[in-house]
Amino acid sequence: MIKNSFKTILFTISIAILPFLVNGQASIAEGKTLFKTNCAACHAKNMKSKATGPALGGAVERWTADYPIEDLYSWVLNSAALIADGHPRANELYKEWNKSPMTAMPHLNFENVESIFLYVEDVIANPPGQKVASIGGAVAVEKTTPAWLYYALFAFLGILATILARITSNLNYIAATKEGVEGYSRRTLWQTLTSKSVIGFALFVAVILGGYTTVNNATALGRQEGYAPEQPIKFSHATHAGLNKIDCQYCHDGARRSKHSIIPAANTCMNCHKAITVGSKHGTAELTKIFASIGFNPTNNQYIENYDDLSTEEVKDIYTKWIADSYLEAAEIDELDSEGKLVVAEQWDGIFNSLTNDQKKKVQGPIEWVRIHNLPDHVYFNHAQHVTVGKLECQQCHGAVEEMELVKQHSPLSMGWCINCHRQTEVKFADNDYYNSYAKYHDELNSGERDAVTVEDIGGLECQKCHY
Repeated sequence: MIKNSFKTILFTISIAILPFLVNGQASIAEGKTLFKTNCAACHAKNMKSKATGPALGGAVERWTADYPIEDLYSWVLNSAALIADGHPRANELYKEWNKSPMTAMPHLNFENVESIFLYVEDVIANPPGQKVASIGGAVAVEKTTPAWLYYALFAFLGILATILARITSNLNYIAATKEGVEGYSRRTLWQTLTSKSVIGFALFVAVILGGYTTVNNATALGRQEGYAPEQPIKFSHATHAGLNKIDCQYCHDGARRSKHSIIPAANTCMNCHKAITVGSKHGTAELTKIFASIGFNPTNNQYIENYDDLSTEEVKDIYTKWIADSYLEAAEIDELDSEGKLVVAEQWDGIFNSLTNDQKKKVQGPIEWVRIHNLPDHVYFNHAQHVTVGKLECQQCHGAVEEMELVKQHSPLSMGWCINCHRQTEVKFADNDYYNSYAKYHDELNSGERDAVTVEDIGGLECQKCHY
C-alpha cells in the first residue's frame, strides 16, 4: 500500500513539472523543425540570402505593409491559388522569380506557418538570451529559460526522490513494528540507493539512453549539417560560381549523367588557369598548388616532361622560381628582399603540406580534397535522376553555393528530409519524355482532375528506390 502511494506521488510530481520542462518556446521550436523539413531546401537558413527562393527575413513586414498577414500564410500554403485569384503581391513575386511557383504545402496550417515565421524572425533579430514571442505587428520579446534551471530542477527531483524513499522506509518500519514483525530493521540511505529496484531502474535508464545515443549517432554518421572542413586549396565557390558565373555542371559534369557529381580533375581547372596564372585573391599561393599537382610550369606555359620522375627538390626549384618571379614583377624590383624570400618560403611550405601526407609522399599527383557530403553505404542516390530528369537546381540540396567561400553541408540529408521532399516536390511532366509512360497522370492533368503530380505519386516513397 505504502509502495503504491509512493509511486503515485512520483507520478503526480512528474505530471506537475511537465509544463516547466516544455516551456513557452514551443512555437519557435516547431518552426525550426518545420523550416528544416519544408523550407530549407529552397530558402537560405541565414534568412538574409537569396537561394532557390527569396530570403525570408523581413517577409512579414513586407507583406503586412499593404496586406493582412493571413495573405502571407495563404501564399505559403498554396501560392498558385493566390496567384490565380489575382492577388497583387502574389503575382508580383511570381513574376520576380521567373514565374516559378512555390511548392504547395497542404499538410500545413496557419499555426504551422506562424511558427515558421516565428523561427525566421528569431534567427534574424533575436538578441542574445531572448526569444521572439509574436509576429504580425509589434514584436514582443520574452526571456528564455536558462540552462541552469533545468539542472536545478533535476537536482531537486533527485533530492525529493531520496526524501520520499526515506519516508517510505520509515513508514514501512513503523508498520512492521506495529504488526510485531521481528527482525525488521530500518533501511539506511545506502541500502535504499543500492536496492535491486533502484539499480534495476538505473540500468534500464542507462540502456534506453545508450540505445538512443547509439542509434542517433549512427544515423547521423557522415551527415553533419554546417560541416565545412578546410580544403588543401582555398577554392572559392563565391568567386567561381558567384562572381564569374561558372555553371556548377561545368566542373561537376557527372551530376547530369551519373550517380556521382564527381570532383573535377585538375585538368578541368587548367582549362581556365593556363591563362589565369595569378589569382585575384591569393595571388600565386593557391593556384601554384594546382600547377604543382599536375606538372604545369607557368613560367613557360608548358607541361613538364617526365614530371612524375622529378625529385621534390627539382619540383621545388621550378615553383619557387615562378613564385619569386611573380613577386619581383608585382613589387617592381630586380632582386628578392627579405620579405620576398619569406613569401617564397611560406608559399612552398603551403604547397608541400597541402599536396603531401603520410600516404602521399610526393607533391606530384591528384589533389586530395576533403569529402563534405557522405551518405551511408546502404543509401542509393543518383545525381542524374534528380538533375537531368527531375530538373532540380543544385542549390535545392546544397544551398547557395555561389555565395560560399568555403563549401559546407547545407541540408541535413536525413531520410526524413528526403521523404518530405518527395512528398512535396511536384514532378515537371511538361516536355519531359522521361515521364511519357505515366499516361494516367497526363490524362488527369489535362482533364483538370489533378493539379500536379508529386514524386510520391510515382513511387518516390518506395523503400527499394533508395535502399537496394
